[in-house]
Amino acid sequence: MISRSESSQNCSAKSVKRDEICGRSFYAARTNMLEVFLVFFRLGWTSFGGPVAHLGYFHNELVQRRKWVDEHAYADIVALCQFLPGPASSQVGMALGLSRAGVFGAIAAWLGFTLPSAILLVLFALGVSRFGDALGGAWLHGLKIAAVAVVAQAIWGMAKKLCPDKQRASIAIAATVVVSFFFSAWTQILILFVAGLFGWFFLKPAGVISAHPFKMPVNRRLAAVCLVLFFAVLFLLPFFAATSDSHGLKQFDAFYRSGSLVFGGGHVVLPLLQAEVVDKGWVSKEAFMAGYGAAQAVPGPLFSFAAYLGAASDQEPSGWLGAVICLCAIYLPSFLLVIGVMPFWEKFSHSEKLRNAMTGANAAVVGLLLAAFYNPVWTSAIFSARDFSVAVLGFLLLMFWRWPSWAVVLFCAIANQAAQLIAS
Repeated sequence: MISRSESSQNCSAKSVKRDEICGRSFYAARTNMLEVFLVFFRLGWTSFGGPVAHLGYFHNELVQRRKWVDEHAYADIVALCQFLPGPASSQVGMALGLSRAGVFGAIAAWLGFTLPSAILLVLFALGVSRFGDALGGAWLHGLKIAAVAVVAQAIWGMAKKLCPDKQRASIAIAATVVVSFFFSAWTQILILFVAGLFGWFFLKPAGVISAHPFKMPVNRRLAAVCLVLFFAVLFLLPFFAATSDSHGLKQFDAFYRSGSLVFGGGHVVLPLLQAEVVDKGWVSKEAFMAGYGAAQAVPGPLFSFAAYLGAASDQEPSGWLGAVICLCAIYLPSFLLVIGVMPFWEKFSHSEKLRNAMTGANAAVVGLLLAAFYNPVWTSAIFSARDFSVAVLGFLLLMFWRWPSWAVVLFCAIANQAAQLIAS
């Protein structure tokens, strides 16, 4: 028989061993989280070129060099994030951080990748509000002209990929016409829903998505809670915001809905944000387009544009506090969706009908972007032959000379300022 003292010693030994294991696990999790932050922080300073380029940077650094996931797992993560609303490249980063270090790893990945561009855009907003008039308006107008070239390139590339046949091209043009006459965030949602239904019933299969299991330390209970929270905030927050006098709550509601309802990447959020902040008088159209142009010149995700809009708001809170509110609000849906969908992805990824529906919705996204290209991008930037010439040159440099977007933005700002000096 084992004596009581021996039993106590055994239990004590097991307790010590368990504490050691827990301590090592906590240390490993903390180390992984710091590693995730540092890796993505460096990527946040160096990842120029938009969402597709970001995915290339992630692949080189995290798949080929660091071996965090294999090729198949990375392809599945990218496929999932293409299906979800929100910024695909940022969501891929969150998913990789989630795989590496759990929920806090997803937060670390987002912070690291987003902070550089967010800080630069907030500083730009504060600088323009203080020194913009003294520096002259020609270079600011050049940023809006640069947005014309960048959005035109985005439409060109997306149309070739997402609208390669007459059915999907027709969906895109129909979406453009409808949203041009009846512009609102809810109109865009209805267009995406109808286009998805059309794809569900009438479009051909959009290809086969293979599913390979990969490590994702999220249980289905937490995933379900995140999904419920995503929809609860989406549908309930507008009622609270409408009855509240808090502008901060109204900001959070507007940017949360924008982050929840945008399909197709960063450029497509432009009309949603324009409806929320310009039409409501929170930010002027000129400041909106200048910030959008500046967002092309910084590395990292385009959704950091939300930080600029919060900082540049004509109503309080603005500045750094407004930037934090808007940035967290626009990214919160992505967190909830990535964490909520990951455990269920493998089961639903083989649904042919779901892929067809997303094919139709993606075609409509091109139409929404085309409508946004006319208003507000073109109408707020192109007023003369000089403006048109600078925009065409920017498009040439982007499309055929393969200049990075930040270099084209700087070119447009300098060229427009120089042209004004020569004309005067």
